[in-house]
Amino acid sequence: MTTADSPAAADRRVTWLRLALIGAIGGLLSGMFGVGGGILMVPLFVTFAGMDQRRASATSLAAIVPTAIAGSIAYFASGEVDLIPAFFVAAGGIIGSWAGARLLRRLPLGWLRWMFIALLVAVAVRMLLVVPERTAAHLELDALTILGMVALGLVIGVASGLFGIGGGLVMVPAFILFFGMSDLVAKGTSLAVMIPTAVSGTITNARGGVVDLRAGIIAGIAATAASFGGVALAHLLSPEWSTWLFSALVVIAAVQLAVRAIRLQKKERNDRVA
Repeated sequence: MTTADSPAAADRRVTWLRLALIGAIGGLLSGMFGVGGGILMVPLFVTFAGMDQRRASATSLAAIVPTAIAGSIAYFASGEVDLIPAFFVAAGGIIGSWAGARLLRRLPLGWLRWMFIALLVAVAVRMLLVVPERTAAHLELDALTILGMVALGLVIGVASGLFGIGGGLVMVPAFILFFGMSDLVAKGTSLAVMIPTAVSGTITNARGGVVDLRAGIIAGIAATAASFGGVALAHLLSPEWSTWLFSALVVIAAVQLAVRAIRLQKKERNDRVA
């Protein structure tokens, strides 16, 4: 048996394939919905790459970096990125991601699992209740609006560092509801904001030794390629279809993680009793 045909080599090929598939799924979602893709990449890393919640969140955030760059470029080419709001939200996001990444290293894994599940449920409910418009609105910039954007950046930055997501789950609906953006401009601007936010959080995670950079690179390359197809689908899908499809995926992810969290809690209790 040659080295290339050895069981170890076969395992590596399977692992690379799994990581690439996880990245492709995340990249498709990133382009379609203006999110980093971590909302599904995190549970997929946990289930199929054998990572714990902490490492899955940090690795997902690393994979988001090239994905956000590619997706924002695609939206920018169609004139669907508003750079001024992106700048102010990113300013708050950099600080927030720094704080979130530090919380990631300090919070117990049990708490982190259930916080992430609660976030998924909240997102699914929000998506079902709010159907975005596709008509653009002019954004008036004043002191209150700018402060609101920075505050939004702080929130999404913490979410980015803590849950391994790009923050689009909060950003896209906030852009639509509070700043009057169309759904496509909200998605494109959201991806632009994720670039510095995800970079900041990933640097912090790498210094803390909680990110699998090899897995993040593999998943990130696949996600980048898939994000362009996601952007194309975003323009083809109606806001209603986009909302229902994404909500269904979020519910599936939440249920999967909840089942796994319950099993892990039972195992931990049994281990203590033993």
